[in-house]
Amino acid sequence: QVQLVESGGGLVQAGGSLRLSCAASGRTFSTYAMNWFRQLPGKERQFVAGISSSGDRTSYTVSVLGRFTISRDNAKNTLYMQMNNLKPEDTAVYYCNADKTNYWGQGTQVTVSS
Repeated sequence: QVQLVESGGGLVQAGGSLRLSCAASGRTFSTYAMNWFRQLPGKERQFVAGISSSGDRTSYTVSVLGRFTISRDNAKNTLYMQMNNLKPEDTAVYYCNADKTNYWGQGTQVTVSS
C-alpha cells in the first residue's frame, strides 16, 4: 500500500510560481509511474502531468505545456510539480496519484488571482 501526502499549494498572483510536493510512504514508490491531477468543484478530476517510474519519460496536458514540470526523487519517495506562469484557470485542488491504482493524496488547493 502507498500513502500519498501533497503539500505546497497556496494563493498566488497570475504569473507567479508554486512547487507542489507529494510525499509517499512505503518502499514501492519507485515502482510506480506517478501522475498529477486537478479538480474544480463539481467537475471530474483532470490529468495534468505524468512521469514514468524511473523519471525518464513525462507527459503533460496541452494547457500546461511549457509552464509546468513534473519530476521525482525516488531516493526521497517524493513527486514534484513546478508550476510557473500560473493563470487563474489553473485554480483547482491538485492531487497526486500512483498510476493505474486507487492511491490518491488528500489534495492541495492552488488559487491563482488575476
